[in-house]
Amino acid sequence: MNPVVKDVMHHWLPDRHLGVAATLSHADELIGQVADLLFDYQTQPGGVVGLMEVPAGPFSRSVVERVAPISRKVPLLVADALVALRAALEHTLFAEVEFLDGSSLDETAARLVDMPASDTYEKFQEWKNKRAKKGPPSLRVGSELMRRIDGLQPFHRRSDPHMHPLARLVLHTNHAKHRTPALTAVRIAAMYRDDQRPQSIRDLAPRSEEPLRVGDVIAQIPIGTQVPMTLFPTVGINRPGTDRWPVLMQELDEISHWVRTQAVPRLVTGMEPPEPALPTHYEIAVGHENERRAIAAGSTTSAAERHKQRLEAASVRADLADMISRMNGSPSVGQITAWLVQLTDEEVLDQVARLKATVHDPDVMLRNFEVIKGLRDEALEFRRDGNLPPSGAG
Repeated sequence: MNPVVKDVMHHWLPDRHLGVAATLSHADELIGQVADLLFDYQTQPGGVVGLMEVPAGPFSRSVVERVAPISRKVPLLVADALVALRAALEHTLFAEVEFLDGSSLDETAARLVDMPASDTYEKFQEWKNKRAKKGPPSLRVGSELMRRIDGLQPFHRRSDPHMHPLARLVLHTNHAKHRTPALTAVRIAAMYRDDQRPQSIRDLAPRSEEPLRVGDVIAQIPIGTQVPMTLFPTVGINRPGTDRWPVLMQELDEISHWVRTQAVPRLVTGMEPPEPALPTHYEIAVGHENERRAIAAGSTTSAAERHKQRLEAASVRADLADMISRMNGSPSVGQITAWLVQLTDEEVLDQVARLKATVHDPDVMLRNFEVIKGLRDEALEFRRDGNLPPSGAG
């Protein structure tokens, strides 16, 4: 076989483990369904958060009046996705045990095959000792498979083993399985005054992860002044047993990325994760004569990455429509929006990437003017081709 083709076909993944690629793809599809619901939620008319101004002595307070309810399907899908990711680990481990031992396991040995998530060395030793007598030979102390499992344990993360992806995965799935589906809530990821707009959201100080509740005061200014503010509400997920509410899609992405690019490859090969990495998803709704070729044709862009791009593009479309409409000779905002909507998210983001922060640089300002003028001309051409609504629409 041609070496290049061999690499593309994931030669490091034995036939006995081909099914794990489908499980990972299923998990990414579930995360994609979460992303679709969150996109509709975060872009709903009227916004996610409603504010009212309340006088308080010499100040006016911006108080949360309304928080849009989150669909109950979101936490249910989140739980399903995390369970699928844990299944990818457990199924890989079980298949490897049966292969190494050369036969099917009896019921006693089979019950002792599970993926531990030990936050201390002592707990891992205890887990190993329970398999010393009745566990399968491949899970005995000193075995190669035991070495692979050891290397994935949270206790190796000395600073905070509870933040290890495996620890978080087990924490979430145990809670969802035995207590309640994932707990989700709206929180403010970032906020700034419009007259103090940062160069990048990353320049803003991190905010508390506390869920946003009706009655919360998020800003206070002297009465009689007007200070427009921009809020970036997001949806957080509670880490069970803690007061942490990390961004939901980020939590899912970090855990799924680790399972796909680290845990599964290391369990299978016992080495540094080989290339190419398994795809985030491939077509699993149909059967394939050649599963390897179907996997090789899969995508490496995760559902969380697609969601982030989609949100950025939605925001950019609104900003571009406003900027273009201010230029002389432009179509209406509705017509410009209609043109922008038919562009892909990638095309929209590529267009806005051409605009640079001015910092009052005349050359940059002139270049930005030319870019926006070019976009206006594209919208005009699209209208001339009869693709846009009448001038008064929108």
